[in-house]
Amino acid sequence: MHFYCMRVNNHRNGVFSFMTSLSVSALAQSLGEVPPDHIIFGHSEAMQAVRSRLGKVAAANVPVLITGESGTGKDIIARLIHGLSPWKTGPYVKVNCPAIPGTLLESELFGYERGAFTGAVGSKPGRVELAHRGTLFLDEISELDPSLQSKLLQLLQDGQFCRIGAQEDKKVEVRVVCATNRRLESEIESGAFRQDLYYRINVVNLHMPALRERRGDIEDLCTYFLEYYNRKFNCRARPLSSEVMAVLQKYHWPGNIRELENLIKRYVILGHEEVITNDLVAREPDFFNPEISLDGPISLKKLTRQCVRELERKVILKVLQQHHWNRKQSARALGISYRALLYKIRDAGLPSNRALRLRQAEKNTSASDKSDSTTGVAAAD
Repeated sequence: MHFYCMRVNNHRNGVFSFMTSLSVSALAQSLGEVPPDHIIFGHSEAMQAVRSRLGKVAAANVPVLITGESGTGKDIIARLIHGLSPWKTGPYVKVNCPAIPGTLLESELFGYERGAFTGAVGSKPGRVELAHRGTLFLDEISELDPSLQSKLLQLLQDGQFCRIGAQEDKKVEVRVVCATNRRLESEIESGAFRQDLYYRINVVNLHMPALRERRGDIEDLCTYFLEYYNRKFNCRARPLSSEVMAVLQKYHWPGNIRELENLIKRYVILGHEEVITNDLVAREPDFFNPEISLDGPISLKKLTRQCVRELERKVILKVLQQHHWNRKQSARALGISYRALLYKIRDAGLPSNRALRLRQAEKNTSASDKSDSTTGVAAAD
């Protein structure tokens, strides 16, 4: 493959000084709206490790494999790699492998010549060709058919590919970045992924941690999404209460940052925190799924306490909802004292009665404002 190594070697010091003088977000503005640096990387050690490697990885034109669960932000990291590279002025071409049927993916990736198949009335360049002197991002690379894996391997080995129906190979200069939410080692063992291709795309690996592994960033992410969607939808949703934030901190986030973003988006549009608490209760599994670290000793007593506490929180929340948050009725239904219920509500991070009254007052005020506005319009008519 044709890399730009001469250009990088001649200007290596200049590239790194240029990267340190400008922020990641400033370099990536041309790729669409990208969150600020402190939102992307947060405070966790895992994300700081990704940040420290990003500049070096971007400067060297070698294939990069970004791993991590769905919704962890792999696409943003791919865009930053391109935006920080010496070839940021070139095209950034993304291919979502599972979104394109296997029968069409080959022509979409590598293009075709006129008459290559029925309906090919003219020639068409593929995404690989369109990414010449830029970055080709292959999202969910594990979904690539075995037949296409061999063609991608040829592209990575010597920078050549062949359009469907063509007689000669074409040469391109392109940087390949891949992403996957699967363990490719397991895919290799099952025969679904080529081992030689894995070693080609995995020159440098960047792993994106799950949101449950960076809970310290949840509050900053909520604030960012709240401000962003308030501006986008011209809304005035209030900052989240400490009680709701405590619920968000305890949730297991199977959909990661994407799930959190969609939850805040609904809150901004609908305007009340019950959207969040009700949604999370509905999504919780029937049984608490504790996080168990196999790296050291496992405390069965500690895990049991966590499970009991989480189950108790769910029961209390469901009973409160059933009795429309009447705490005295809920205490009687649970067979505990009113005072004990207040303590458990506070300990579980559930909304207090005062917070509920404030929210109800805000709703009533909002409804009254809308009614006055409608009356005024009617009077004017």
